[in-house]
Amino acid sequence: MSKSKSDTMTARVLGAVGTLGTTLLIATPVIVAQDVVKISPETHAVILENAQVRVLAVRIRPGEKVAVHSHPPNVVYYLSDGKIRLTLADGHVEDRAVKADTAVWSEATVHAAENVGAGELREVQVELKVPAK
Repeated sequence: MSKSKSDTMTARVLGAVGTLGTTLLIATPVIVAQDVVKISPETHAVILENAQVRVLAVRIRPGEKVAVHSHPPNVVYYLSDGKIRLTLADGHVEDRAVKADTAVWSEATVHAAENVGAGELREVQVELKVPAK
């Protein structure tokens, strides 16, 4: 039984589309950033939320990891000294030593986090809600 030109062409197009799709899936790392409270309720809890801010109480035990998540622009106030490893969306890894009673500003970000210190890392994180334009 012979195939028509139309059948052969359709098979080639579908093969090319499948190959392209597979190549894109393999070559493009997909990072799905989620709400940290939803993916890690054991480490992040909402203590205040209104139209302007969401305030999180954060407690990360030594060795504990928090999966990839996102934050809008925010301020972090550290309640304890600690060491945290952040893995950014582009794969860059940053190790940070933080000091209790200090605050830092962060633009919107996507990262995973790991407490690489010896003690529990405690912080208050104030996420700003940017009004829609």
